[in-house]
Amino acid sequence: MTRKIKWNARMTVGTIIGVISPFLFIPLTIGLIAWSQNYMFSTLWTKFQNDIMVQSKFISLSIIPNLLWFYMFLNRERYDIARGIIIGSALFLPYIVYINLIR
Repeated sequence: MTRKIKWNARMTVGTIIGVISPFLFIPLTIGLIAWSQNYMFSTLWTKFQNDIMVQSKFISLSIIPNLLWFYMFLNRERYDIARGIIIGSALFLPYIVYINLIR
């Protein structure tokens, strides 16, 4: 038994949330790491902007809050939005794999 996935507006909304959310959480992630490791925020922000390996690691960490979005929409039985969030998160995968494994 196969189930066909039909793309709809809710999956688009979920994908947009899944893509935009990590970009909004990057400063928070850098701030939390700076606070916990006693670094200056500006130092880590400069490393994030200039070093592509550091950038990849911070982007990977900033995808974690997408799990909160996913869980929230899953509990509200908005399965299409939750599926879109997973797709949006997976869109970062090729970049992260390229930087960490190939480069």
